[in-house]
Amino acid sequence: MKKKAVSILLAAALAAGMTGNTATVFAGEEYDLTLYSIQTTDPDFDEWLANVEEATGLNINVIAAPTDSDTRQQKVTTILSTGDSSVDILEVNDEMCAAFKNSGWLEGLNDTVMTEDIRGEFPQGYMADMITDKDGNIIGVPSYSGYLAFWVNQEILDELGIESLDTKDDFIAYMEAASGDGRYGYGGSWEKTYVFNEIAQFVNMFGGDYFDWTREENKEAIQFLRDMVANGWTPIDQIADKYEQMNPKANDGKYGSWFMWGLGTDYANADMLGADKIHMAMVPDFSGKGERAIFTDSWSYVLNTASEHKDAAITFLNYMASEGGMEIAYKTFDRYPARADVAEKVVPDSDPSKEMYTRYATECNVKGRPMVAQTMEFISDMGTIFQSCMKDEITVDEFCEKAQQYVDTYTN
Repeated sequence: MKKKAVSILLAAALAAGMTGNTATVFAGEEYDLTLYSIQTTDPDFDEWLANVEEATGLNINVIAAPTDSDTRQQKVTTILSTGDSSVDILEVNDEMCAAFKNSGWLEGLNDTVMTEDIRGEFPQGYMADMITDKDGNIIGVPSYSGYLAFWVNQEILDELGIESLDTKDDFIAYMEAASGDGRYGYGGSWEKTYVFNEIAQFVNMFGGDYFDWTREENKEAIQFLRDMVANGWTPIDQIADKYEQMNPKANDGKYGSWFMWGLGTDYANADMLGADKIHMAMVPDFSGKGERAIFTDSWSYVLNTASEHKDAAITFLNYMASEGGMEIAYKTFDRYPARADVAEKVVPDSDPSKEMYTRYATECNVKGRPMVAQTMEFISDMGTIFQSCMKDEITVDEFCEKAQQYVDTYTN
């Protein structure tokens, strides 16, 4: 009880501080709406903002969101939970969508922005998993599609004479052939708050369900990952690695394959991006049923229910969901359009990501990551027991038992 009281006081203090700052920003100028944005540090942000204002006729006030993720989530929580009306539109990530979508703090957009004709062009699995509330209301406009893509090192494939990674057997053959002398067939980001992505990816590849650890497919996925460590196909020391530590190793040729977000900027900067070097590939079919699974993530624009400028906010959101809004985001922020029809039109064929992103959208079961309201706690707990399992401190059965306990705790 004491902890809860302190949290409320802290939230009130933060809200008071934020309201004061916003009032200062508004002084002397009339705005149609206020946007809480993560993009203000981008060098092309002013160009983007000018385009949006010209296209919509809106005069937009912008508040820069903190760059630190914990601070940012705390401040967004404060804005929404206190009914602060000084911010109309906020950019939120998947973790915040999971935390807020059933809170009543975000406006449903089914009848105004995400109408049936528009929402059909977005990834349906992602929409259902991440930005649809318990009553069927869509509460956000995804600003891009960013797949957890499967990446391979073509130089290693060519060296080994391997031409296909289509099935689990193909994948295993590559692991065996590519691993040895300090090189591994597979590499991952297994730091406890990052490995969640790969646990869920492998569970989906085996046809499991991340929220049901009684399923044999889930156990098979964890056993497979543990066997990769035991066989020397992937290194145990990567339990300390986030993506920042993994990408340089990929560029150095230490890994034959891996899963990674984004369009390969780190590889391009190292002159390692290309069809004959590092590139995206189709996700292997581990289930043997011709089913391929992949995650997409996004940041979404959401409308604060406390907003006093909802007409202007809807105008803004309609533009963000439109071809023009997605095209300017692609050109200024390098954000791949979330709408498949828009991507087909505005992304040039010369973009190396277009072919594989198009195949992911049409050939894979595209889903949002399995998240809960207390997402970061859930992710950390799952990562901790996964690391213990990979280090042989607990068995696969014990991992599955503990994982189900966490699912039950965080979803009830």
